[in-house]
Amino acid sequence: MNAPSRPIVFERLRPRRAFEEICERIRDQLAAGALKPGDKLPAERELALQLGVGRNAVREALHTLEFAGIIELRKGVKGGAFIRQGDLGSMTQVMQDLMHLGSISLGELTEARLHIQDAVVRLACERATQADLDMLAANIDVTEEVARSSDYLARIECSREFYRLLAVASHNAALCLIVDSLTDILMKYLRARVAAGVRLKPDLVPARRRFLGLLASRDADAAARDMRTHLQGVHRLLTGSERKATAATGKTAGAARLAAGGHRIAVGQPVAGAQRNRH
Repeated sequence: MNAPSRPIVFERLRPRRAFEEICERIRDQLAAGALKPGDKLPAERELALQLGVGRNAVREALHTLEFAGIIELRKGVKGGAFIRQGDLGSMTQVMQDLMHLGSISLGELTEARLHIQDAVVRLACERATQADLDMLAANIDVTEEVARSSDYLARIECSREFYRLLAVASHNAALCLIVDSLTDILMKYLRARVAAGVRLKPDLVPARRRFLGLLASRDADAAARDMRTHLQGVHRLLTGSERKATAATGKTAGAARLAAGGHRIAVGQPVAGAQRNRH
Protein backbone atom coordinates (compact mmCIF):
# COMPACT_ATOMS: atom_id res chain seq x y z
CA MET A 1 0.00 0.00 0.00
CA ASN A 2 1.41 3.37 -0.96
CA ALA A 3 2.07 5.84 1.82
CA PRO A 4 -0.03 9.02 1.69
CA SER A 5 1.68 11.88 -0.14
CA ARG A 6 1.12 14.16 2.81
CA PRO A 7 0.47 13.45 6.46
CA ILE A 8 -3.15 13.24 7.56
CA VAL A 9 -3.94 15.64 10.39
CA PHE A 10 -6.91 15.07 12.70
CA GLU A 11 -8.55 17.88 14.62
CA ARG A 12 -8.48 17.56 18.35
CA LEU A 13 -11.65 16.31 19.98
CA ARG A 14 -13.59 18.94 21.85
CA PRO A 15 -14.56 17.71 25.29
CA ARG A 16 -18.31 17.90 25.68
CA ARG A 17 -19.67 19.79 28.64
CA ALA A 18 -21.73 17.87 31.17
CA PHE A 19 -24.96 19.74 30.48
CA GLU A 20 -24.71 18.84 26.77
CA GLU A 21 -24.41 15.16 27.67
CA ILE A 22 -27.45 15.46 29.94
CA CYS A 23 -29.50 17.08 27.16
CA GLU A 24 -28.52 14.27 24.80
CA ARG A 25 -29.46 11.60 27.34
CA ILE A 26 -32.92 13.11 27.81
CA ARG A 27 -33.40 13.46 24.04
CA ASP A 28 -32.36 9.80 23.64
CA GLN A 29 -35.06 8.78 26.14
CA LEU A 30 -37.61 10.76 24.13
CA ALA A 31 -36.51 9.10 20.89
CA ALA A 32 -36.74 5.66 22.52
CA GLY A 33 -40.26 6.37 23.78
CA ALA A 34 -39.24 6.03 27.44
CA LEU A 35 -40.30 9.65 27.98
CA LYS A 36 -43.57 11.03 26.63
CA PRO A 37 -45.40 14.38 26.77
CA GLY A 38 -46.65 15.02 30.28
CA ASP A 39 -44.02 12.84 32.00
CA LYS A 40 -42.17 14.37 34.94
CA LEU A 41 -38.39 14.08 35.09
CA PRO A 42 -36.69 13.07 38.36
CA ALA A 43 -36.01 15.89 40.78
CA GLU A 44 -32.88 17.92 40.15
CA ARG A 45 -30.95 16.31 43.00
CA GLU A 46 -31.96 12.77 42.03
CA LEU A 47 -31.11 13.39 38.39
CA ALA A 48 -27.66 14.64 39.40
CA LEU A 49 -27.07 11.47 41.46
CA GLN A 50 -28.25 9.17 38.66
CA LEU A 51 -26.00 10.84 36.10
CA GLY A 52 -23.04 11.37 38.40
CA VAL A 53 -22.83 15.11 37.74
CA GLY A 54 -23.24 18.29 39.72
CA ARG A 55 -26.58 19.95 40.22
CA ASN A 56 -25.38 23.05 38.35
CA ALA A 57 -24.92 20.93 35.21
CA VAL A 58 -28.42 19.49 35.61
CA ARG A 59 -29.86 22.95 36.13
CA GLU A 60 -28.13 24.28 32.99
CA ALA A 61 -29.35 21.29 30.96
CA LEU A 62 -32.94 21.79 32.10
CA HIS A 63 -32.88 25.48 31.17
CA THR A 64 -31.44 24.58 27.75
CA LEU A 65 -34.20 22.04 27.16
CA GLU A 66 -36.80 24.53 28.34
CA PHE A 67 -35.53 27.12 25.84
CA ALA A 68 -35.69 24.46 23.11
CA GLY A 69 -39.37 23.83 23.96
CA ILE A 70 -38.81 20.24 25.08
CA ILE A 71 -39.59 20.61 28.77
CA GLU A 72 -41.60 22.95 30.95
CA LEU A 73 -40.28 24.00 34.36
CA ARG A 74 -43.05 24.48 36.92
CA LYS A 75 -42.70 25.96 40.38
CA GLY A 76 -44.46 25.03 43.60
CA VAL A 77 -45.17 21.86 45.55
CA LYS A 78 -46.31 20.00 42.44
CA GLY A 79 -43.65 21.61 40.27
CA GLY A 80 -40.68 20.13 38.46
CA ALA A 81 -39.52 19.48 34.92
CA PHE A 82 -42.25 18.10 32.61
CA ILE A 83 -42.00 16.91 29.02
CA ARG A 84 -44.03 19.28 26.84
CA GLN A 85 -46.39 18.61 24.01
CA GLY A 86 -44.99 19.48 20.57
CA ASP A 87 -44.55 23.26 20.49
CA LEU A 88 -44.97 24.92 17.09
CA GLY A 89 -44.11 28.29 18.61
CA SER A 90 -40.50 27.36 19.26
CA MET A 91 -40.05 26.20 15.66
CA THR A 92 -41.56 29.43 14.36
CA GLN A 93 -39.41 31.54 16.68
CA VAL A 94 -36.18 29.83 15.62
CA MET A 95 -36.98 30.38 11.94
CA GLN A 96 -37.98 33.99 12.55
CA ASP A 97 -34.78 34.65 14.51
CA LEU A 98 -32.74 33.20 11.63
CA MET A 99 -34.51 35.59 9.25
CA HIS A 100 -33.75 38.57 11.50
CA LEU A 101 -30.10 37.47 11.67
CA GLY A 102 -29.95 37.23 7.90
CA SER A 103 -29.41 33.46 7.76
CA ILE A 104 -32.72 32.98 5.89
CA SER A 105 -34.07 35.50 3.38
CA LEU A 106 -37.70 36.25 2.61
CA GLY A 107 -37.07 34.91 -0.89
CA GLU A 108 -35.78 31.61 0.49
CA LEU A 109 -38.75 31.33 2.82
CA THR A 110 -41.13 31.95 -0.09
CA GLU A 111 -39.30 29.40 -2.24
CA ALA A 112 -39.66 26.81 0.49
CA ARG A 113 -43.32 27.70 0.86
CA LEU A 114 -43.94 27.26 -2.87
CA HIS A 115 -42.55 23.72 -2.84
CA ILE A 116 -44.22 22.75 0.44
CA GLN A 117 -47.62 24.10 -0.62
CA ASP A 118 -47.25 22.22 -3.88
CA ALA A 119 -46.95 18.98 -1.91
CA VAL A 120 -49.83 19.99 0.37
CA VAL A 121 -52.14 20.76 -2.57
CA ARG A 122 -51.35 17.50 -4.34
CA LEU A 123 -51.94 15.45 -1.18
CA ALA A 124 -55.13 17.38 -0.44
CA CYS A 125 -56.40 16.62 -3.96
CA GLU A 126 -55.84 12.97 -3.21
CA ARG A 127 -56.93 12.78 0.43
CA ALA A 128 -59.35 15.62 1.24
CA THR A 129 -62.65 14.44 2.65
CA GLN A 130 -65.97 16.15 2.08
CA ALA A 131 -65.67 17.55 5.61
CA ASP A 132 -62.30 19.10 4.68
CA LEU A 133 -63.80 20.69 1.58
CA ASP A 134 -66.78 21.99 3.57
CA MET A 135 -64.45 23.62 6.11
CA LEU A 136 -62.52 25.35 3.34
CA ALA A 137 -65.77 26.53 1.74
CA ALA A 138 -66.96 27.93 5.09
CA ASN A 139 -63.65 29.79 5.47
CA ILE A 140 -64.11 31.37 2.04
CA ASP A 141 -67.64 32.48 3.01
CA VAL A 142 -66.23 34.18 6.13
CA THR A 143 -63.48 35.77 4.02
CA GLU A 144 -66.14 37.20 1.70
CA GLU A 145 -67.98 38.78 4.62
CA VAL A 146 -64.76 40.23 6.02
CA ALA A 147 -63.75 41.58 2.59
CA ARG A 148 -66.95 43.64 2.42
CA SER A 149 -65.99 45.42 5.63
CA SER A 150 -62.47 46.25 4.35
CA ASP A 151 -61.04 44.85 7.59
CA TYR A 152 -57.66 43.84 6.16
CA LEU A 153 -56.26 42.44 9.39
CA ALA A 154 -59.29 40.18 9.82
CA ARG A 155 -58.88 39.10 6.22
CA ILE A 156 -55.25 38.15 6.91
CA GLU A 157 -56.43 35.96 9.79
CA CYS A 158 -58.91 34.29 7.43
CA SER A 159 -56.04 33.57 5.05
CA ARG A 160 -53.95 32.08 7.85
CA GLU A 161 -56.86 29.79 8.73
CA PHE A 162 -57.34 28.87 5.06
CA TYR A 163 -53.77 27.58 4.78
CA ARG A 164 -54.14 25.71 8.06
CA LEU A 165 -57.30 23.98 6.83
CA LEU A 166 -55.66 23.18 3.49
CA ALA A 167 -52.73 21.56 5.32
CA VAL A 168 -55.18 19.58 7.47
CA ALA A 169 -56.77 18.33 4.24
CA SER A 170 -53.40 16.80 3.27
CA HIS A 171 -53.73 14.49 6.31
CA ASN A 172 -50.01 14.78 7.01
CA ALA A 173 -49.19 16.01 10.53
CA ALA A 174 -45.59 16.98 9.65
CA LEU A 175 -46.75 19.16 6.76
CA CYS A 176 -49.35 20.78 9.03
CA LEU A 177 -46.63 21.87 11.45
CA ILE A 178 -44.38 23.23 8.70
CA VAL A 179 -47.22 25.08 6.94
CA ASP A 180 -48.43 26.64 10.20
CA SER A 181 -44.92 27.84 11.00
CA LEU A 182 -44.22 29.31 7.56
CA THR A 183 -47.67 30.90 7.35
CA ASP A 184 -47.35 32.49 10.79
CA ILE A 185 -44.07 34.18 9.83
CA LEU A 186 -45.27 35.39 6.43
CA MET A 187 -48.55 36.69 7.83
CA LYS A 188 -46.56 38.86 10.26
CA TYR A 189 -44.80 40.39 7.26
CA LEU A 190 -48.15 40.87 5.52
CA ARG A 191 -49.65 42.60 8.58
CA ALA A 192 -46.67 44.97 8.60
CA ARG A 193 -47.20 45.75 4.91
CA VAL A 194 -50.89 46.49 5.52
CA ALA A 195 -49.99 48.74 8.47
CA ALA A 196 -47.65 50.59 6.10
CA GLY A 197 -50.57 51.33 3.77
CA VAL A 198 -50.38 48.47 1.26
CA ARG A 199 -53.81 47.23 0.23
CA LEU A 200 -54.63 43.60 -0.49
CA LYS A 201 -55.96 42.41 -3.84
CA PRO A 202 -59.76 42.66 -4.21
CA ASP A 203 -60.10 39.39 -6.15
CA LEU A 204 -59.11 36.99 -3.35
CA VAL A 205 -62.56 35.44 -2.82
CA PRO A 206 -63.21 34.47 -6.46
CA ALA A 207 -59.64 33.14 -6.64
CA ARG A 208 -60.24 31.03 -3.53
CA ARG A 209 -63.48 29.64 -4.96
CA ARG A 210 -61.75 28.78 -8.22
CA PHE A 211 -59.00 26.97 -6.33
CA LEU A 212 -61.50 25.07 -4.21
CA GLY A 213 -63.28 23.93 -7.38
CA LEU A 214 -60.00 22.53 -8.71
CA LEU A 215 -59.35 20.85 -5.38
CA ALA A 216 -62.83 19.31 -5.27
CA SER A 217 -62.45 18.01 -8.82
CA ARG A 218 -59.12 16.40 -7.80
CA ASP A 219 -57.23 18.25 -10.54
CA ALA A 220 -53.86 18.24 -8.77
CA ASP A 221 -51.82 19.83 -11.58
CA ALA A 222 -54.22 22.74 -12.11
CA ALA A 223 -54.73 23.29 -8.36
CA ALA A 224 -50.98 23.27 -7.68
CA ARG A 225 -50.39 25.68 -10.57
CA ASP A 226 -53.14 27.99 -9.32
CA MET A 227 -51.72 28.00 -5.79
CA ARG A 228 -48.19 28.69 -7.05
CA THR A 229 -49.38 31.70 -9.06
CA HIS A 230 -51.20 33.06 -6.01
CA LEU A 231 -48.23 32.63 -3.68
CA GLN A 232 -45.90 34.32 -6.16
CA GLY A 233 -48.30 37.27 -6.15
CA VAL A 234 -48.21 37.35 -2.34
CA HIS A 235 -44.41 37.42 -2.44
CA ARG A 236 -44.47 40.40 -4.80
CA LEU A 237 -46.84 42.12 -2.39
CA LEU A 238 -44.55 41.41 0.56
CA THR A 239 -41.44 42.71 -1.17
CA GLY A 240 -43.13 45.72 -2.74
CA SER A 241 -42.12 44.62 -6.24
CA GLU A 242 -45.75 44.47 -7.37
CA ARG A 243 -46.33 48.12 -6.54
CA LYS A 244 -43.12 49.06 -8.37
CA ALA A 245 -44.12 47.00 -11.39
CA THR A 246 -47.55 48.66 -11.42
CA ALA A 247 -45.93 52.08 -11.23
CA ALA A 248 -43.63 51.19 -14.11
CA THR A 249 -46.61 49.97 -16.16
CA GLY A 250 -48.45 53.20 -15.42
CA LYS A 251 -45.49 55.27 -16.63
CA THR A 252 -45.29 53.20 -19.81
CA ALA A 253 -49.00 53.72 -20.46
CA GLY A 254 -48.52 57.43 -19.87
CA ALA A 255 -45.74 57.47 -22.45
CA ALA A 256 -48.06 55.81 -24.95
CA ARG A 257 -50.70 58.44 -24.37
CA LEU A 258 -48.16 61.21 -24.92
CA ALA A 259 -47.02 59.54 -28.13
CA ALA A 260 -50.60 59.52 -29.36
CA GLY A 261 -50.66 63.28 -28.80
CA GLY A 262 -47.75 63.91 -31.16
CA HIS A 263 -44.78 63.68 -28.78
CA ARG A 264 -41.66 61.78 -29.86
CA ILE A 265 -41.96 58.88 -27.41
CA ALA A 266 -42.45 55.42 -28.84
CA VAL A 267 -45.42 53.38 -27.67
CA GLY A 268 -44.29 50.92 -24.97
CA GLN A 269 -40.98 52.68 -24.30
CA PRO A 270 -40.49 53.19 -20.55
CA VAL A 271 -39.86 56.73 -19.38
CA ALA A 272 -36.78 57.60 -17.34
CA GLY A 273 -36.71 55.78 -14.02
CA ALA A 274 -38.98 52.91 -15.05
CA GLN A 275 -35.99 50.72 -15.91
CA ARG A 276 -34.63 51.13 -12.41
CA ASN A 277 -37.92 49.93 -10.97
CA ARG A 278 -38.17 46.85 -13.17
CA HIS A 279 -37.75 43.51 -11.33
